[in-house]
Amino acid sequence: MKTGSLFDLLTGQADENVLAPGAAGRRNMLLLIQLRWLAVVGQVLTIAIVHWGFGIALPLGWLLLAPLAMVILNLISLPLVVRRRAVTDGEIFISLCSDAAALAWMLYFSGGATNPFSALFVMQIVLAAVLLKRRYVWAFVLGTSAALAFLTLFHRPMPLPDGADARLGLLAQGSLINFVLIAVLLAAFASRTIRNVRARDAWLAETRQQAAEHDHIVRMGLLASGAAHELGTPLASLSVILGDWKHDKTIRADSDLLADVEQMQSEVERCKTIVTNILMSAGAARGQSPVIRRLSDFLHEVVDEWRERVGNSVSLTLNGPSPLNPSIIADPALKQVLSALMDNAAEAGASEVVMDAVADQEVLILTCTDNGPGMPDDILKHLGQPYQSTKGKAGSGLGLFLLVNVMRTLGGEVQAQNLKQGGTQIRLRLPREALAPK
Repeated sequence: MKTGSLFDLLTGQADENVLAPGAAGRRNMLLLIQLRWLAVVGQVLTIAIVHWGFGIALPLGWLLLAPLAMVILNLISLPLVVRRRAVTDGEIFISLCSDAAALAWMLYFSGGATNPFSALFVMQIVLAAVLLKRRYVWAFVLGTSAALAFLTLFHRPMPLPDGADARLGLLAQGSLINFVLIAVLLAAFASRTIRNVRARDAWLAETRQQAAEHDHIVRMGLLASGAAHELGTPLASLSVILGDWKHDKTIRADSDLLADVEQMQSEVERCKTIVTNILMSAGAARGQSPVIRRLSDFLHEVVDEWRERVGNSVSLTLNGPSPLNPSIIADPALKQVLSALMDNAAEAGASEVVMDAVADQEVLILTCTDNGPGMPDDILKHLGQPYQSTKGKAGSGLGLFLLVNVMRTLGGEVQAQNLKQGGTQIRLRLPREALAPK
């Protein structure tokens, strides 16, 4: 998770799109800290206005202990929360209980439940209902209800001058100010916490989607591995038969027939190579040590094999700061998805495909650009979902799906866009350590 600056965290500008549950709790705790700062300012101003503006003698020493305690709590909790990646519901519950206790303390010395600002308990209950699980919400409701019941029976009365309420309408003014304060705070903070909860739900939905896609890939891998094993025996038999045919006198005497047999044997060998690659990608043929290749050699091999097979024009460019040409593990899965990426471009009608590679100490960026008609907007929007294709054939649309999931497995990401001048550009961003030799 990207932590962002402290200002971004407190103003809600960082990481608004995707949040894990614990990270959403962290954001909500930061919102409560921000709300506590505003509460301290509001409490001090209210005390000053009532004591010096309206001439009502208040026990300033006792009342100011609450905002002082809230300031100390913020100064202690803020750096702790910023350094952490997650905050639990229990910690948010304790934070809300601290705010409720501070409010109850101030109400005790300023009229108890008769104070119009006692309705601030309602706002705290609303925040608890938005932020916390049900058991914490009901515990908070019981606690605040008990506190308000206590303040109804036990409190220090507000020392109002005789006829002050009739002259100034203090209770009415206090009720109006309290209503406006609650409305503003709920609109500003409850809406933001709801966005955090929605972002958390979106994160959970994306996680479930990734799990489903991973299960789909596992089943596809098992199917491909099983098919590869089944095809191994007939391909071996065909290879032996074609080898015998090449030495048959009748066939050797016919140059055209001999050329056909040699081409058939070449195609069988190619099928055996494909089967071997499938088994290697599925982890069934890992007896040999991983192949270490230079990045340029690996990409030239991918491009040359694809050009020989398809025949389209392909150019390869390697750019970037030192080291330009790092050593990487020649992952068969990455090789296959790069070939599938260029296959998609050719099948879409592109006559030219350009592969550009940039490498530095931390990241490897591969960019595939074609001059085809571009991708439809709905496929770009759902990039990486299976069976998103314009080919209209059963089983099509798996190339980009496999590409996105292979990149996700390697810790990378995929970005795709249509170019203004026409064509599509797909960018693969991989951490160097994902392909670095161990």
